[in-house]
Parts: sequence; structure tokens; C-alpha cells
Amino acid sequence: MAKRTGGGGAPATRGRTTIADGVVEKIAGLAARDVAGVHAMGSGVSRTFGAVRDRVPGGRPSVTRGVKAEVGEVQAALDLEIVVEYGYPIMDVAGEVRENVISAVERMTGLDVVEVNIAVSDVKLPEDEDDEQESRLQ
Repeated sequence: MAKRTGGGGAPATRGRTTIADGVVEKIAGLAARDVAGVHAMGSGVSRTFGAVRDRVPGGRPSVTRGVKAEVGEVQAALDLEIVVEYGYPIMDVAGEVRENVISAVERMTGLDVVEVNIAVSDVKLPEDEDDEQESRLQ
């Protein structure tokens, strides 16, 4: 009688797991928004289109706005576009975003994040809030 052995290795290592770019973009978007001083993600144009989409019944805010990921088999690279609130040191906010994104993506996916490029596209001024509230009331 032939002796049966396992299929070769631990069950967790049998097969392949792939992670879509969109999955990494969602994780990175949420991690970036958790940092104090980040007002919004994306450029002015994408935020405008996003605001319109968010107001449509059944529409949900896009957590991937302002995030682009390139995911390989074992590595990921990310580009983020953020708006920083006035008064926060931009370099400090960018550094904290980078750390938070790398930590979250590596912890949740097991991928090695090789770079996180951050573009600061705008600064949210305190008086901008008054303009936004007035436009919402009209």
C-alpha cells in the first residue's frame, strides 16, 4: 500500500494570493485621512466631481480619491494627492501620512511598500470653511 503524504508544505502556502490595486488604494486612502492636518484627498477637480457624486442618492464618498497604487507580486508603490489644513506643517503632515500609509498597507497586505509619493495640491484656509457653509445653505 502506498503511503500518502500532504500536498507539499503548509496549507497556507499552497496557492497564490493576488491583491488588486483598488484594495491597496482603499487602505492607503483611509490611512491618509486618519492623519491630523489632512483636510481632503485629490485635486480640486476630482474633489468637485466627487462632491457631486457624493450628493447623488445612493452615492458614497470615494476613499480612493487622490490615491493611485501600483501593485506587484510582493511590492507596492503609491502616489497620493492631499489638501493640508492651514496651520499644520506640510512636511510633518506628509511624513505622518507616509508612515501611516506604509504601516497600514504592509500590515494588512503583507506587501513591501517601496515608495509613497505625496503631492500637496492645496491648503485649506479657515475662511474657505465659511464659503463652503454659505454655499451649502443657499
